Amino acid sequence: MEKAKISKNGFLLRAMICPKCNEKIIHPTDEQEYNKFINLRNKNFVVKMRLVGNSYAVSIPKEIVSFMREQEKIMNDMVRLCFEEAGKLSLNFMGVKNDKR
Repeated sequence: MEKAKISKNGFLLRAMICPKCNEKIIHPTDEQEYNKFINLRNKNFVVKMRLVGNSYAVSIPKEIVSFMREQEKIMNDMVRLCFEEAGKLSLNFMGVKNDKR
């Protein structure tokens, strides 16, 4: 068995891989965190949009923010908001400070 890193949906998982049979054993802690992510990703959250001053605010469920903080250890208060297409917005919690847009 050889040490390796496997990338799944943006997660870098530690693993042991057999070079002969290609059997993979993923580190239990990494697998547990990945499973938490999959469970959150499969949930649909209904949140309320509110008018705050001249802007609208949407609350992010605590469950999602707690997971993001666990992954990053330190999370900035700034996030990147992108209007991807009609009816779809995205929030990016990573890389906001280094973005030169």
